[in-house]
Amino acid sequence: MTPLLTKTRKVEVRLHQGVPDQGLLNRLEAHMLRDGPMLALSRHPGWLVVLARGLGHTPYCLEAVEDEVTRGWLALSYLNSLLFGRFLASLPYLNSAGVLADDDATAGLLIDRAVELADRLGVRRLEVRHEHALKHPKLAHSRTDKVHMRLDLPGTVQTLWAGLKANVRNQVRKGQKNELTVAWGGHDLLSDFYAIFSRNMRDLGTPVYGRSLFAAVLDQFPSRAELCVVRQDKTSVAAALLLHGWGMTEVPSASSLRSHNHTCANMLLYWHLLERAVQRGQDVFDFGRSTPGTGTYSFKKQWGASPMPAEWQYYLRTGGIGDARPDNPRYQRLIRIWQRLPVCLTRLLGPFIVRGIP
Repeated sequence: MTPLLTKTRKVEVRLHQGVPDQGLLNRLEAHMLRDGPMLALSRHPGWLVVLARGLGHTPYCLEAVEDEVTRGWLALSYLNSLLFGRFLASLPYLNSAGVLADDDATAGLLIDRAVELADRLGVRRLEVRHEHALKHPKLAHSRTDKVHMRLDLPGTVQTLWAGLKANVRNQVRKGQKNELTVAWGGHDLLSDFYAIFSRNMRDLGTPVYGRSLFAAVLDQFPSRAELCVVRQDKTSVAAALLLHGWGMTEVPSASSLRSHNHTCANMLLYWHLLERAVQRGQDVFDFGRSTPGTGTYSFKKQWGASPMPAEWQYYLRTGGIGDARPDNPRYQRLIRIWQRLPVCLTRLLGPFIVRGIP
């Protein structure tokens, strides 16, 4: 335990290793929610359980405690891959994680301890996925090339529809005219969702997460995570995972079949995602991160989303911050090869590969 001593305070950092028990989850959730109401589900400590069960990562949690009261915490996943090496990240799969603390001193103490843990585990780097930079001498590197795309939601679906651009409404109507149907559910739609998601990841040349990750999300957050599937006749053509936090809804994973682009299934999908968030009384919809100037950025912007900062910070022990990123130029040939593999093979190999990529 590392104490923080001042004239009036004594804060210690407790290291919790392994899947957290319910007592720890309850304490961390209470700390997270006390400053609400605008909180994304991706900030919930339950993701330590999800990533352990869904990706096989080793969870660590640093908890700053003063007089037995939680003053801050940092959730971390330890990845150990034969292909890429060892990493410590907060948190894989999610766009926004990192430190939650009452004050800068406590936040700095948590990073101090995370750096110590990174050194002890011999990782290549420590990665903390902040939205705004946390000043710390060890976090000497950062990535700011991507932004969160977020839309402020109105109070009614009618106002949401009226606020869309005419061309967006026209594409949604086209999807409706193509007699596409929409289904909402959980585990009952997981096979449909994963069939679309895994094919899309193959087409992008990206190793796919295992089905177990999404099953773990649905298990951990049964009232806040749900799947949406769009079908044409009996064929599932677009799908998304939706996460409802406190005032904010996120869509961390969404895909559609390119063969059905002409049906505007993807536009109809996103309309229903936004509609669902409004119906649940949410204030903000988070479309996820994008690089300005790309197609995905333009897609999200057409819905009215605005860019918000995203700063991923790093403590590097060896290598560079882009060594294990899919946009690294040295992986381009492998990406082209992956795009030509049968989908069934990528579903078999992908989870083994991607679980080692932070």
